Amino acid sequence: MPVRTLITEEQIGRGVDELARRISADYAGRNLTLIGVLTGSIILVADLMRRISLPHKLGLLQASSYRESATRPGALRINLDLLPDVAGRDVLLVDDILDTGATMARLMDEIRSRGAASVRCAVLLWKQSRTTAPIKPDYHCFDIPDEFVVGYGLDYGDEYRHLPYIGVLEGGREAQSAE
Repeated sequence: MPVRTLITEEQIGRGVDELARRISADYAGRNLTLIGVLTGSIILVADLMRRISLPHKLGLLQASSYRESATRPGALRINLDLLPDVAGRDVLLVDDILDTGATMARLMDEIRSRGAASVRCAVLLWKQSRTTAPIKPDYHCFDIPDEFVVGYGLDYGDEYRHLPYIGVLEGGREAQSAE
């Protein structure tokens, strides 16, 4: 399927630089743990952790309500096997996109239940028009329209993650959210 560029590689780089600057300032002197939500956030987490100018721990978790080439959510599956001890730490959940917000709200509740000192979230993309959960990202780089996007970690059928930019997957409106 053809892909139309929505956010260039250069724009992403500037956005991640600014995000890291804000996070570094806000968490100065605190015990920060970044928790990347697999698989979509992996590129953002790698870029962000290299740009954050203060010591921090890294953890990962897996959350998915999409299977293979599905474009509509199913039941949410959460795997916390790679999650470090977060008790007493300031946790920043990092994901590729905030769409309805349901996944992020559930993950934040899960992290809070494990004794984190604070829990906030950072995303590359926010589809404000689709957010229905009572949540908004504490940090985000770009507001995007309600279009199916791929690249920079976001996929369709586990493909397109490698693209260094965010693109709109052309081919109809049947594709919706990637959250």
